[in-house]
Amino acid sequence: MGILSMSKFTGKAHRVSHTVDSLIPRKVKFDWINTPLEWIPGQPFASHFINEINTILPAGEFWFCRLYNKALPLVTDEKLREDVQMFIRQEAMHARAHGSAINEYLKTHNVETDRNMKIMDMLFDQLLADAPLGLKVPKLLEKRWLLLRLGLVATIEHMTCVLGNYVLENKAWDKVGADPVLLDLLRWHGAEEVEHRSVAFDLYKHLGGDYLSRYYLSLVAVPAILGLWVDGAAYFMGQDPQFSAKKPSVFKPWIWLQWAKESKTGHLPHPIWLILQQVSYFSPWYNPEKEGSTEEALAYLNSSPAAQRAKEMAAYS
Repeated sequence: MGILSMSKFTGKAHRVSHTVDSLIPRKVKFDWINTPLEWIPGQPFASHFINEINTILPAGEFWFCRLYNKALPLVTDEKLREDVQMFIRQEAMHARAHGSAINEYLKTHNVETDRNMKIMDMLFDQLLADAPLGLKVPKLLEKRWLLLRLGLVATIEHMTCVLGNYVLENKAWDKVGADPVLLDLLRWHGAEEVEHRSVAFDLYKHLGGDYLSRYYLSLVAVPAILGLWVDGAAYFMGQDPQFSAKKPSVFKPWIWLQWAKESKTGHLPHPIWLILQQVSYFSPWYNPEKEGSTEEALAYLNSSPAAQRAKEMAAYS
C-alpha cells in the first residue's frame, strides 16, 4: 500500500500521505530590474523557450488551487488534508511569482504576452472549469469530472517534478553566467515541486483514482504540455528579429528540430528525454517519493535569494 511515513497526528505508521514533513509556504520577492531578455548569454532560443514557462504557469496553478479547494472537503485523512492545504498555498505563490515575471520582466522588454495567456485562460477557466464551456455537469458525474481533473494534475505534477530535478541539477546555465534572478525563480519553484511531489498523486489515489486512468490521462496531458510550451515559445520567437524570418510555429518542424539541437548545449532538456521520464509514472508500483530528493530541494529552498530577500523586507516593514 505504499512506503510508510510517520504522521505527526497519530504517531503511527501512515499510509495515505507520503509527504513525511509538513510543507512550508514560502513568500518570495524577485527584483527583475537588471534581468536581460536573453537571460542565458549567447542562447536566445533557450532563453525564449524557458521564458514561455512564465505565461504557461499562472493560469494553471491558480486552477490547481481552485480544484484542490473543491476536493478538500472530500479528504478524510488529516495529514493529507494538511498537505493539500499547504500545496494550495505553495502553488498560489508560484502563480504570483511567475505573474511578476510577466509584468515586471517580459512586458518591460516589450514582449507581447497576452495571446499566450489568453490560451491558458481558455484552457483552465473554460475547458477544465466546473462547468466546461458553460455546460453544467450532471450531478451523477460531478465526482468523476473532479477525479479526472485531479488525475490530470497528478500527471502534470509528475512532469513538474522531473523539470524541478532538471533545474536543480543543471549547471550549464551557471557556467555561461545566466541571470541569477531568473535562475532563482526556476530553482525555487523547481525545489518546491520536488518537495511536494507526492501530494497530487496521494490525493488522486485517496479519492479513488485508478491505475489504468494514468495511461489515458498521460496520453492527453503530456502532448498538450509539450505542444503548449512550443506554441508559446514560437510566439515569443516570432517577435524577435533573430527568429522572425523563420516564422516559428508549433506546426513547423524547425522549432522541434532546433529544440532537440539546442538541448545538446545543456540549456534545455531534450523533448524525447522529457517523454521518457513519463515511463516510471506508468508503473503499477509508481511512488513519487522515489522521483526526487526532499533533502536536496530543502537545501536550495533554505538558501534561495528570493526567499531570503522576502524575509528581510518583512523584517523591516
